[in-house]
Amino acid sequence: MTRIATLALLFGCALAASASAAMKLGDKAPDFTAQAAVGGDEFTFSLANALKKGPVVLYFFPKAFTKGCTAEAHAFAEAAASFTAAGATLIGMSADDIGTLHKFSTQECSAKFPVAADPDLKVIRSYDTTLTLQSGATVADRVSYVIAPDGKVAYAYADRNPDKHVENTLAAVKELQLKK
Repeated sequence: MTRIATLALLFGCALAASASAAMKLGDKAPDFTAQAAVGGDEFTFSLANALKKGPVVLYFFPKAFTKGCTAEAHAFAEAAASFTAAGATLIGMSADDIGTLHKFSTQECSAKFPVAADPDLKVIRSYDTTLTLQSGATVADRVSYVIAPDGKVAYAYADRNPDKHVENTLAAVKELQLKK
């Protein structure tokens, strides 16, 4: 992506309407499988399989290697061990292709959690987290979900500012674990 296109994407995100989580507490989270990468290694991520191990934190982000998405990836990477200790699986998802996410998973996620590719927007649309930029491009909006082992949304947080996504989802996972 060129520097101008990246700046346009960031500018477009800033001008787009405010984020709102379409999935509500108690909604059944759409099941999916997607190509993902962690540390540059590709694999198929299955929500159903991950939920067998405990809650899943699924966070959507607009575009790899942009300022906000890089900051959010760094924050999730720093907290990855805390999510694991709380019994949760962490995964990010964007409309980027798997090749881009190979690099992003290593460089920005520090190989601490996977990121999944949804270039056809199938999963992003099923979670109703699309964001149409002024350029007309459609990407994922910045929305984070905690999905309980029963497959229902236990927490949803939508904010284009990446600052509170890690803190809020980790608190929701810990609260969910206390209810067990």
